[in-house]
Amino acid sequence: MASEEASLRALESLMTEFFHNCTTNERKREIEELLNNFAQQIGAWRFCLYFLSSTRNDYVMMYSLTVFENLINKMWLGVPSQDKMEIRSCLPKLLLAQHKTLPYFIRNKLCKVIVDIGRQDWPMFYHDFFTNILQLIQSPVTTPLGLIMLKTTSEELACPREDLSVARKEELRKLLLDQVQTVLGLLTGILESIWDKHSVTAATPPPSPTSGESGDLLSSLLQSPNAAKLLNQPIPILDTESEYICSLALECLAHLFSWIPLSTSITPSLLTTIFHFARFGCDTRVRKMSSVNGSSQNSVLGQERGRLGVLAMSCINELMSKNCVPMEFEEYLLRMFQQTFYLLQKITKENNAHTVKSRLEELDERVLCWGRQAESYIEKFTDFLRLFVSVHLRRIESYSQFPVVEFLALLFKYTFHQPTHEGYFSCLDIWTLFLDYLTSKIKSRLADKEAVLNRYEDALVLLLTEVLNRIQFRYNQAQLEELDDETLDDDVRSRVEQGQLQQTEWQRYLRQSLEVVAKVMELLPTHAFSTLFPVLQDNLEVYLGLQQFVVTSGTGHRLNITAENDCRRLHCSLRDLSSLLQAVGRLAEYFIGDVFAARFNDALTVVERLVKVTLYGSQIKLYNIETAVPSVLKPDLIDVHAQSLAALQAYAHWLAQFYSEVHRQNPEQFISLVSTALEAITPLISSKVQEKLLLSACHLLVSLATTVRPVFLISIPAVQKVFNRITDTSAQRLPDKAQVLVCRALSNVLLLPWPNLPESEQQWAVRSTNHASLISALTREYRQLKSNVILPQRKVQLEDTKVIIHQTLSVLEDIVESISGESTKSRQICYQSLQESVQVSLALFPAFIHQSDVTDEMLSFFLTLFQGLRVQMGVPFTEQIIQTFLNMFTREQLAESILHEGSTGCRVVEKFLKILQVVVQEPGQVFKPFLPSVISLCMEQVYPIIAERSSPDVKAELFELLFRILHHNWRYFFKSSVLASVQRGVAEEQMENEAQFSAIMQAFGQSFLQPDIHLFKQNLFYLETLNTKQKLYHKKIFRTTMLFQFVNVLLQVLVHKSHDLLQEEIGIATYNMASVDFDGFYSAFLPEFLASCDGVDSNQKNVLARNFKMDKDLPSFTQNVHRLVNDLRYYRLCNDSLPPGTVKL
Repeated sequence: MASEEASLRALESLMTEFFHNCTTNERKREIEELLNNFAQQIGAWRFCLYFLSSTRNDYVMMYSLTVFENLINKMWLGVPSQDKMEIRSCLPKLLLAQHKTLPYFIRNKLCKVIVDIGRQDWPMFYHDFFTNILQLIQSPVTTPLGLIMLKTTSEELACPREDLSVARKEELRKLLLDQVQTVLGLLTGILESIWDKHSVTAATPPPSPTSGESGDLLSSLLQSPNAAKLLNQPIPILDTESEYICSLALECLAHLFSWIPLSTSITPSLLTTIFHFARFGCDTRVRKMSSVNGSSQNSVLGQERGRLGVLAMSCINELMSKNCVPMEFEEYLLRMFQQTFYLLQKITKENNAHTVKSRLEELDERVLCWGRQAESYIEKFTDFLRLFVSVHLRRIESYSQFPVVEFLALLFKYTFHQPTHEGYFSCLDIWTLFLDYLTSKIKSRLADKEAVLNRYEDALVLLLTEVLNRIQFRYNQAQLEELDDETLDDDVRSRVEQGQLQQTEWQRYLRQSLEVVAKVMELLPTHAFSTLFPVLQDNLEVYLGLQQFVVTSGTGHRLNITAENDCRRLHCSLRDLSSLLQAVGRLAEYFIGDVFAARFNDALTVVERLVKVTLYGSQIKLYNIETAVPSVLKPDLIDVHAQSLAALQAYAHWLAQFYSEVHRQNPEQFISLVSTALEAITPLISSKVQEKLLLSACHLLVSLATTVRPVFLISIPAVQKVFNRITDTSAQRLPDKAQVLVCRALSNVLLLPWPNLPESEQQWAVRSTNHASLISALTREYRQLKSNVILPQRKVQLEDTKVIIHQTLSVLEDIVESISGESTKSRQICYQSLQESVQVSLALFPAFIHQSDVTDEMLSFFLTLFQGLRVQMGVPFTEQIIQTFLNMFTREQLAESILHEGSTGCRVVEKFLKILQVVVQEPGQVFKPFLPSVISLCMEQVYPIIAERSSPDVKAELFELLFRILHHNWRYFFKSSVLASVQRGVAEEQMENEAQFSAIMQAFGQSFLQPDIHLFKQNLFYLETLNTKQKLYHKKIFRTTMLFQFVNVLLQVLVHKSHDLLQEEIGIATYNMASVDFDGFYSAFLPEFLASCDGVDSNQKNVLARNFKMDKDLPSFTQNVHRLVNDLRYYRLCNDSLPPGTVKL
């Protein structure tokens, strides 16, 4: 015994030393090694058993349990059966003896170790494992311990990790399912008995003066006065022990519900009991105990009770999240909803003591649930509502006894009393789900459209009005001022949802609100418009009335509003006007298409107002005006002006439809609108105007030129003024973004065909001349570079040259991109104007090959040319460009770009490969002569440089190019003869360029051995596409020399778990490859694959082979693959854990 005693003392001192803050990392590593070596010894567990029963040192206990855990999960197979029996008997005894005194984390770890034994040995060698747990639960002294064991069992056995064979996993689940009814009965009994025991003693409070008001709705929800009466009982006051037991029981239920199927074993009495406990979360009186008695202990009690409510809602949400509901469970579901909406009504009930909002604030306090992050009752309740609307509403709405409209009234109250912005956003998401559901329901049942809309009309109008009020400072100033409108939010969720890169908290708030407004507009257009427009009018009146306060001062114009209160009111009104303008812009899509004529007058009213407002802003130059509070009012005035231009831009499609309807009859009204809009735009196109406003004006100009395209645009003096300004070299250049947009607009005015006119009236000749002179003016400096660039340049000169190249190419690239999808005539004129600049670019390219930033821009330009104008460029010139590039990108140049120039160099090579992608996709024979040199460039020059690099740069583009080469030039490799196609399956296609094909396939195979998951997914998709379109896997060369190599690589990837996210895709690809030759797969490949597997013995290999059934359908085959992979990993784990020299039978 002395040795055990001495070992314990030594271990305690080692542990204390290890966790001491003076211990060096070097010494910690030594101690760690010592402890690991001790744990690996055969029989170390005996010492650990002694340590556990004899020490009070937490570190020592934790270490000892880790030794047991390692033994059971990794070495159990090699432990003698006598030792196993001893461990199975000693550890539960230890737990029973010490569970009350052990720290909770040690106790939980010991429970887990015992459950791990059950995972391996129950029921064959540990037959009383589960009955022991049930006995613990049933004995009042050990109920908490039994519940902890039960929850741990549910966690570890229902969804075990991979260290079990598939057969054992299936056996465990079946064993647990057999116990479900007993377990649920026990848990129901515990919760009911505690509730009943404490309910009897709970004093009945006097009837509340407001209690009558909930009766009617409650009875209509529950359809049974009896149930309503039950739920109206006062909440019992539980002692600490009872509360602890209830919280453990509810945690068990929540975990059980996560994996057991919905069935009748989840009884009505269990559901009712859970709902009783859910009331703990929404009863603020229970939480108020602490403020009455003032002690910290009572405060903790209030927290505990809140936690019972949170845990009960977790149970309900687990059931709610299941989409597959058996018929016999639907009635239970209806009862659940009725009971939850009783809770919702309770939460949102007004009474004298509480406003709804203050009650929700209390319920939103986060309470700590065991081992999880703090959660609040309100968060859980909102999750419930989201699940109800997204998963079950369609199922429940048809029940006549479920009052959906009353539910919406409660949801409305709940939404608009949320205490936090996040809570409000979550509720808006629920309304969005509801509106989507309603929209799709109406589309699928057009005949009932009116009936459906009438049912919900009042609720939707209320929602719309309230959401609009919420975005206005007039009604909601205190909350809106809390929102941050400066910091960009990096929240990935909101970025993905909105399709936005980044937005501020205020922008997110406004955008989510406007989405709800837009969805209501889609359902109730006239209501929505008549609600929104008068509010917009009110704020417009204030803005348009500012003119009377503008006075001229020595330095310019000044706004003569100085009183602090007036400035604050003006600030609020301008912020609201800005938001309402965005709302009006968001609704533009609901005035076009089929409803154009029906809603014409409303839209015309809006557009006339917008045109008037934009002109007013530009004429009195509010953006340059002096104000009493410049830091606040000046940004407000600029924002309103910019938003009015943006809102008008949103109506471009409406203007285009207006134009096509009236161009023959009386277009005066239309001409007036467009001309006035242009008068508003032109003064803003100046480098002196703030960029936000300038860009809004430019975008509107682009929309008029591109979407509306009126024939008279070019003759309007305002547009000619912009032409002159842009082509005048002495005028100050606009900022880059604005310059690009204005040039795009001017180019499109000349290039795009006029709508509603025949080809003969398009005046192409005049427009072509004008376009040529526009481009000539824009590229004057750039074209002069050709003669200077040959001379060596000084650094300053070089920087100037780079600026000219950047400015010119960004404009030209944008012009080409904007017409790439247009008619042939537009593209012809565009290329004629650009021809000289393109040739200059090609001549300049070699001079800048070592300046990767310039090469990057040039290749971007050429890529856009190839994508948009390759037909217009003609074959000889295109060939010249490709040949120039192929000559320039030597192996040395590629290596320099990829290896030494960082991301810019890689981008250059990627763009070059993208250009080649466009070339190899071209149908016809024109570019076929380039294929050999393109393939050679890929496989002999680019691929060797990147193959061994771990960085993903260039790889994705290279493999896409290889895929395009195969996909669009299949006949370059496989010549299919007419005879072969007639006698399909008899004659094999002739193979050409076999070496190149094999090299490409080899590269694909190699890419599957690398860690980059995106490349793996992309390349697997390419192979599958080639198989679907070209029958790749069936080709003789692939079938005979590559097929099983690929299958082998895919299986190895699954075994190594390196690309686990792609399990499903890999399984399907393996099936598609194996299905080409199932006989070969089962008779040759599988035995060979198993024979080559190390770490498993021959008996285990036989079991693996036997378990892989010879199925030929996809679901069974992929199931067999995943079973093989799981069991192979399991056997290896077992074998690794056996002590050396173990004889395996």
